[in-house]
Amino acid sequence: MLETFKRGLMVGLKTTWTLGKVIFPVTLIVGILQHTSILQFIINAIAPLMGIFGLSGEAAIPLVIGNFLNLYAGIGAILTLDLTVKEVFILAVMLSFSHNLLVESTVAAKVGLKIWVILLVRLGLATFSAILINLVWNGGQELAQYGLVSKSEEAVTGFFPIILDAVQRGLMGIVQLAIIVIPLMILVQYMKELGWISVFSKWMAPFMKLLGMKENTATTMVAGLTIGLAYGAGVMIQAVKEDNVSKKDLTLAFIFLVACHAVVEDTLIFIPLGIPVWPLLAIRIVTAILLTIAVAFIWKRIEVSKRKEATYEH
Repeated sequence: MLETFKRGLMVGLKTTWTLGKVIFPVTLIVGILQHTSILQFIINAIAPLMGIFGLSGEAAIPLVIGNFLNLYAGIGAILTLDLTVKEVFILAVMLSFSHNLLVESTVAAKVGLKIWVILLVRLGLATFSAILINLVWNGGQELAQYGLVSKSEEAVTGFFPIILDAVQRGLMGIVQLAIIVIPLMILVQYMKELGWISVFSKWMAPFMKLLGMKENTATTMVAGLTIGLAYGAGVMIQAVKEDNVSKKDLTLAFIFLVACHAVVEDTLIFIPLGIPVWPLLAIRIVTAILLTIAVAFIWKRIEVSKRKEATYEH
């Protein structure tokens, strides 16, 4: 049992180091950028386009901040604005699909996927869902009533305080990663050596098959669904190495997870906004299932077509 613990600990430390090399510099750069005029420039540039989504110009603030930083920062920005229930719900749906883009997309690339694919899916889903909700929903024009919210942090000013704040955020990101990833990798190691992973994968097999994936992708899917892309990437990296998850299955798993990951946390944190969270969760899950099935179907058709062409050539 001690040897299993040691193996899990080593895998956890290696994974933390691998992901930390990605998360720290990205967090550092974004932490500095948020104190510059760059974010404000981007906000001013996209504000005129907000009408397409049924949003006011000032809604660009939480949208940009949430995409550059994370959901918490985006929600914090929403709470400072007077927005309608419809606007808040549209922002919540957009941010649930598309947030923390720099860190999570870079981590996805570390697993072996193309950054442009992840960005295209996430931004595409956010854009399409917002336009659709705006066209379909005629209500929600009353002002949103926010719940209890903690006060925002004091603004950091000055060159060295800004650098120090960014470094602290980067280091805290690695500490949080280690706190989650190391125990998780130890647990996964025990589950593998006790044969629980195999049993669990068989339980998940029908769902995996529906989505066009093999059952050995189950561990990757559950990690992403429960703890998110950034933290779940540790399990995903190991799954690719040890479970022989194919590039196709990994891509399909990520397409599902970019639409629907960390479902409990990412749903519950929208409660202070005073919007119904069940429809938000349903939209994410249904979209993820339909999108993954569609991509798997198209991918299969392409593979069949290529095999036929190869047969004709010979």
